Amino acid sequence: MNSTDRNLDLTGWIAHIRNCEMPVFGRTVDALHTLMEDEKASASALAQVILKDAAMTTKVLRLANSAFFNHAHQGVSTVSRAIVVLGFDPVAELALSVSLVDSLLSGGVRSRVHEEMARSFHAAVQARWVAMKRGGSQGEEVFIAALLMRVGEMAFWCFGGGQARSLDRCMIQSGLKEDEAQQVVPGFPLRQLSVGLVREWRLGPLVAAALEGRPRASGPERAVVLGHKIARVAEQGWESLAGRQLLRELAEYLEMSPAVVGQEIVANSAVAARIASTFGSTAAAGLIPQGNLPVSPPPEVVAPPSGPDPALQLRILHDLAAMTVGRSDISEILQLAVEGVFRGVACDRVILAMLTPDRRQLKGRLGLGVGAEALCARFVFSMDGEPDDVLDAAIDSAQACRIQPARMELPGMERLLGVTGCDEAFLVPFGTPYRQIGVLYADLNGKPGDEERWLALRHFAMQVSLAVSLRGEG
Repeated sequence: MNSTDRNLDLTGWIAHIRNCEMPVFGRTVDALHTLMEDEKASASALAQVILKDAAMTTKVLRLANSAFFNHAHQGVSTVSRAIVVLGFDPVAELALSVSLVDSLLSGGVRSRVHEEMARSFHAAVQARWVAMKRGGSQGEEVFIAALLMRVGEMAFWCFGGGQARSLDRCMIQSGLKEDEAQQVVPGFPLRQLSVGLVREWRLGPLVAAALEGRPRASGPERAVVLGHKIARVAEQGWESLAGRQLLRELAEYLEMSPAVVGQEIVANSAVAARIASTFGSTAAAGLIPQGNLPVSPPPEVVAPPSGPDPALQLRILHDLAAMTVGRSDISEILQLAVEGVFRGVACDRVILAMLTPDRRQLKGRLGLGVGAEALCARFVFSMDGEPDDVLDAAIDSAQACRIQPARMELPGMERLLGVTGCDEAFLVPFGTPYRQIGVLYADLNGKPGDEERWLALRHFAMQVSLAVSLRGEG
C-alpha cells in the first residue's frame, strides 16, 4: 500500500513530501540557499546550479526577458547576463520558483493542482502590485512569497494519492467548506502543511510571516496577504459583498479611487495569466479569472483632506516620475497630477485646463472637488494675446500667479473671477521649455492660500511639464 493511501499525521506528510516526492526540489533549494547565504558566492556558481537543468535554464531566461521582471528592458541571452541585469537574489528566487512549479506539474488530482497554482500565480502578481503601489522596494520578493504561500496545498493535491482523492470527493459530495473538509481528510488544515514545508525548505521569513496570519499593518507581509485575498475574491466575483468590501479596503490602503483599483486589478489578472504560461503552467493560466471589471461602490462625496500631506505628495510625485519615464499615456499622467494637487496639496477645487489646438482658447479638461465638474465646464477663456492679462501671461510668458484680493485690479482678474467666483486662488502654467500648453488652477473655496500649497502646486506643474516635454506635446 502506498504511504499516501494510509493516514499520515502532519509530520508524516512533511517527511513524505520532502523525502519521497520532492527530493530534487529539496536539493535545488539547499544549493540555492547555500549560495544566497554566502556573501562571497559568485555569479558563476549560481549560473552553474541553474545550467545543470536545461528546462530550468530556458524558463529562467524567458522570465528574465519578460517586462514583468526585466524593468530595464535589456536583452538577456545567458544566465550570467540575467544575474547582472536582475540581480543575484532575484535570479536565485526565480530558479527556486521554477523548480517548485516543475515539481508540481505531474500527477495528482490535476484539477485541484491547477486551481491552486492559478490562485498562487494570481495572488503573486496582485501582491507585487500592492507592494509597489505602497512604494516598497521588495516587489520581486513579495511575488515569490505569495507564489509559495500555498505550497502545502499544491503539494498535497499533487502527491496526496488516495488521501487527496478522498478529500476531493469529500469537498464535492459533503457540502463542507474547504477547511472543514480538511479536518475530515487528512485531519489537519493544509495551511499547516504549508507552514511545515516553508520551515523545512527555509523558503524565507516573508512567506513564513504571512502564513502566521499576523502581518504588519503595512509592509510586504500585508501585500502577500492582500494578494491572496484578491485572488480568492476574484473567483467569487467582484459584485459580491466580499468583493465590494475588499475594493474599499484596497482603495483606502493604497490611497487610490475604488474605480482605478478595480481597473488595475483586472489588468493584473491578464499579466498573471501570461506569467503562469511563461512558468510552463498553461492550464493554470486558463483558470485565472479575467475580464470581470469590479463594479465600483456608490460614489461618495469627495472631500479634500484638512491640510497638505507632504508624504502623499512625495508618493504621487514619485508615481508621476515613474509614469513619465515609463511612457505612460499623457492623459493618465494629467489625471494623477490633478489628484495629487487635490489630495496631497489639499485644495478644495482643482482644474486642469489646456489650450485648444489652434491656441485660441483655454478650456477646462479635468476637475476635482466639490463643484469642480461644473467649474471645469465653465472654465473657457479666449486667448487674446494681451501681455498683462493674467491668463495670457501664464500661457505666453509662463508666469505663475497667486490670485489675491489685493491684486483684483490686474488685467484679466475680472474675467477669471467671473468664472471661478473666488478671489483667493493659484494659477500655474505647464508645457515645454518653449511654449506653455495649459494651466493648473486651484483654490480653497475663498479661504486664503499659503506658501506651502503654492510651492507644492508648482512642483506638480513642473512634473507635468516634464511629461509633456518628453512626449513633444504642444
